Amino acid sequence: MTVSNITTTHPAFFLLVGIPGLEHLHVWISIPFCFACTLALLGNCTLLFIIQADAALHEPMYLFLAMLAAIDLVLSSTTLPKMLAIFWFRDREISFYGCLVQMFFLHSFSIMESAVLLAMAFDRYVAICKPLHYTTVLTGPLITKIGMAAVARAVTLMTPLPFLLKGFHYCRGPVIAHCYCEHMAVVRLACGDTRFNSIYGIAVAMFIVVLDLLFVILSYIFILRAVLQLASQEARYKAFGTCVSHIGTILAFYTPVVISSVMHRVAGQVAPHVHILLANFYLLFPPMINPIIYGVKTKQIRDHVLSLFRRKNV
Repeated sequence: MTVSNITTTHPAFFLLVGIPGLEHLHVWISIPFCFACTLALLGNCTLLFIIQADAALHEPMYLFLAMLAAIDLVLSSTTLPKMLAIFWFRDREISFYGCLVQMFFLHSFSIMESAVLLAMAFDRYVAICKPLHYTTVLTGPLITKIGMAAVARAVTLMTPLPFLLKGFHYCRGPVIAHCYCEHMAVVRLACGDTRFNSIYGIAVAMFIVVLDLLFVILSYIFILRAVLQLASQEARYKAFGTCVSHIGTILAFYTPVVISSVMHRVAGQVAPHVHILLANFYLLFPPMINPIIYGVKTKQIRDHVLSLFRRKNV
């Protein structure tokens, strides 16, 4: 295969390296990746099936959980198939427009996931701090508007990026040192003034992470205050127990983001493959672990899963 002669504003395709420096281990690395992908697909599809099938679960908390599961399915299916193709078949080629589409879906749905986690924090806040108003506040139309707002915010923030990248001349070759088309990995191949892309990417990331996480923390400050004001210890434990799954999901989503940010600040001391592995962990871990967290900690979902297994064994 020969690399296209880049005489136009952009190459016909890019070449994804995979994990730089660990190419000889790609087959072995693919094993946990494939396992994580399988768990993510099975777990999130099971969640969606259970929530859709049981009318008793058509409550705000479970509707937000269904949104989260759908987003995780898209994130997994956007990146994992191409990663496994690189690891198993050395199929490194991705078309220029295919790369832009993958990047758009990847970043857009990550932003949507952050918004849904914030909505779930709001759900827990209303359920614990304003329990008498729960059904009147979190109505079906409001949940729909929250979902539409999450989509609109993500699409609005990410739509400029493909058009900006399309306008660059790529004189640094078509090789992307990554497993998938991440915004800054593509920008590094472009010539000309890319400062706006860099600043815009950082500004969006900071805006999403800082703003959403700030409101999540504020919600839990109010929740903690309300829980501590309950009379009995049993009531406190029960109230806070409803938040455990959501807290686990938040930690699964935001912890890799914080670690990645710290690692980039000491980039000179860290091998490139460490950054790539961490980025892959950020993509793979939340979709894999979220169904497990909610399946184990949420009684209604756990009972449904157990009943499905009982039917198969009968």
